[in-house]
Amino acid sequence: MLKKLFAATVVLGLMTATPAMMTATAAPPQGGKEKHERNEQHPHIKAAIHELEEAKRELQTAAHDFGGHRVEAIEAIDNALKQLREALKYDKK
Repeated sequence: MLKKLFAATVVLGLMTATPAMMTATAAPPQGGKEKHERNEQHPHIKAAIHELEEAKRELQTAAHDFGGHRVEAIEAIDNALKQLREALKYDKK
């Protein structure tokens, strides 16, 4: 019984110490992506557009209709893409 208690204590200790040690020893990012994002206008919106385009392609080429939701999902993606692109155009004015 004492061995089990000791083992449980060690495991719990490691579980709490390991993330703290990893955080403390992790090297800061080396500016590549971070620097690029600072220079680019609205990187998150552009990334969302890319991801939505990928999701649309996946839905269009899927072997099934996702319980009848594929068509509506593609329409929603098209609407979202339109709105995001309009938002980017508005920002450039």
